[in-house]
Amino acid sequence: MGELRSKSEHTEAVRTGRRICVVVNTRSRRGRRLYPEVVRTLRAEGFEPIRLYPLDDPRRLRATLEAALDAKPDLLVVGGGDGTLSAAVKHVAHRDVALGVLPLGTTNNFARSLGLPLDLPGAIRVFHTGKVADIDLGIAGDREFANLASFGVSVEVAGKVKPWLKRLLGRAAYPLTALTILPHHQPFRAFITVDGHRHELLTHQLNIANGRFHGGWQVAKDISIDNGRLVAYQLGSGKRLRLLVETLTRATTGRWSSLAGGPFVVGREMLLETEPPMAADVDGEVRLMTPITIRTVPNGLRVMVPDHFVDS
Repeated sequence: MGELRSKSEHTEAVRTGRRICVVVNTRSRRGRRLYPEVVRTLRAEGFEPIRLYPLDDPRRLRATLEAALDAKPDLLVVGGGDGTLSAAVKHVAHRDVALGVLPLGTTNNFARSLGLPLDLPGAIRVFHTGKVADIDLGIAGDREFANLASFGVSVEVAGKVKPWLKRLLGRAAYPLTALTILPHHQPFRAFITVDGHRHELLTHQLNIANGRFHGGWQVAKDISIDNGRLVAYQLGSGKRLRLLVETLTRATTGRWSSLAGGPFVVGREMLLETEPPMAADVDGEVRLMTPITIRTVPNGLRVMVPDHFVDS
């Protein structure tokens, strides 16, 4: 991939050279409506993109991202939901280019973990007032991801939540869809091996997080996307009612204030086995099955973040 510039050199290049390419998923919740505003706001902030790609066919996302990167931008600006951004992560990882995030999805977990403003003008302003940071890259099996791998009820929810409901209710569409699935969902047994220790649990839902947010809500304040650690946690137990109560509690109050207050398993690499074998939802993409090894690569991805972001 070639030698990477220092982060300070890269930041200066973005702020002064302003070589950017822009890819916006116009099939996302707000992408089509906001695309003209994206272009106007970028130009108002002094950025004249080398290439602009409004993308209305998700099947062309991979080819479009590669075409944008062929132009050798210092900053690849990508607008869309977490699925679109996770796809971009795979292409930007380990390259001498930074990812600029436009949070145009429903939950915007990745943008929240980076501490980005969720309004469009604020997110774009970061491109010339912020800095280039290198954050952790998640690897599930052989697939890079930004935020989260999940197992259980959420995998079914991701497949069944209606696009019109997401447009109408935003992130509340997910717990409402879960309510329709949970009465028929069977618990599963999970075994997580970290640093030679094997943890066993019975649950309806297990998450392994690289970022700090899931479903648009904070998991715990001291989870970081830049500390070289993954965090595994369950919602509820084998009891459906407990899962329901914990999901609603965390959705409304932010259940855990710190890693010390919740049922967490923390480590750089985790082997997950389940009975029965289960599908994995990796940042919205369901293609892998357990058993699966999930690990983190410290400083594997360059992103543009606010100046106050703590870059370790």
